[in-house]
Amino acid sequence: MKLVVQVKLLPTPVQAAALEATLCACNRAADQASRVAYETGVTSRNDLQKAVYADLKTRYALSAQPVVRVVKKVVDAYATLRANLKTGRLGPADSKRYRKATGSPIAFRPQAAQPFDDRCLSWQMDARTVSVWTVHGRLKNVGFAASPDQLKTLVAYRKGESDLIFRDGKWFLAATCEIPDPEVFEPVDWIGVDRGIVNLATTSDNTNYQGRRLSRYRRWQARKRAELQARKTRSATRRLARRAKREHRHATHMNHVISKEIVSVAQRTGRGMAVEELGGPGPGTATPGPARHALCLAFPPVGTAPRLQGPPGRGAVPRSGSGLYLAALSALWAHRSGQPARPGPFPLSSVRARWPRRPRRRGQRARSRTLGVGIRHHARRSRAHPGLKRDATRDRPVVGGSRERDKA
Repeated sequence: MKLVVQVKLLPTPVQAAALEATLCACNRAADQASRVAYETGVTSRNDLQKAVYADLKTRYALSAQPVVRVVKKVVDAYATLRANLKTGRLGPADSKRYRKATGSPIAFRPQAAQPFDDRCLSWQMDARTVSVWTVHGRLKNVGFAASPDQLKTLVAYRKGESDLIFRDGKWFLAATCEIPDPEVFEPVDWIGVDRGIVNLATTSDNTNYQGRRLSRYRRWQARKRAELQARKTRSATRRLARRAKREHRHATHMNHVISKEIVSVAQRTGRGMAVEELGGPGPGTATPGPARHALCLAFPPVGTAPRLQGPPGRGAVPRSGSGLYLAALSALWAHRSGQPARPGPFPLSSVRARWPRRPRRRGQRARSRTLGVGIRHHARRSRAHPGLKRDATRDRPVVGGSRERDKA
């Protein structure tokens, strides 16, 4: 199993200038290779390398191995484009997005990430430094910051390429680590997980992860976003970009906390997980502004997040290379050893959940419902008339006088 560990680089101003010049040169070379691939229709790695190798090496002052990495990046970009077109993620062939994606060569930002292999970049774990190739020569003793767990993972499992990333004025290295897969076990039982908007996740163990705090946070962000959008200034645009990233990090953190807890429970109890498959709104579905913000689920659709946190075999059952048993949309299905080949329905126990409602006044009682085979309502107690007295023993109003008079 592959895991990406991201560490922060700590270059000096001179080293940062050399790294920036390297990214610009590599991405200009990638643009040139992309134009050649678009005009000639050559997307094979070996054929494209034969066509552009000598030109890129002399024109952009690149060494041999960086040219190979640049060609590989261009080939991977066109492979991703073909996959998106085939799956229909860019719409039909006559749509604007489709024509825009196929009407011109793929372009690379001047500061886009660049992969480096072990020949161009080496790690010194003891000194916490790296040595990286640049257009101005080899840079040595470039420091990086990492947590003890990240450093332990890098020392034990780092293997393959490392991507040089420049984001928001900071430098990062994303290293690929090959972690051995744990043994896949036969689960003794299953945990059903239902995902939604009001309740982010509800398990069959009567555990409910509500999204009330996330909804309030998103409404607050929406108000601030509307205020900044109304200003229409460059400063407001920069602040909008920062707020979007902050909101994305917040939702990602909540996803990680919830999924990590569910996976740890499944791993500790030796059970597998059956998760509802959400496809999102259909194509061409128009939703108003508030509903559109509500449909931004904390848990993304299964197509974008193939499994919850956790490696295969730890609370999850692999299926077609994935680390999670994906259930049908209409119900949760489970298949155990000894059962028929066709999976049967997986019953969920009764789960208490809160439903969305208007803000209530102080003193009003909250309504609750029980989800399960039936829906049970807890009605609000009726209030007696202010002029009536209530008999505590018989639980009925008494009109004037005492109880003895009432008996008479």
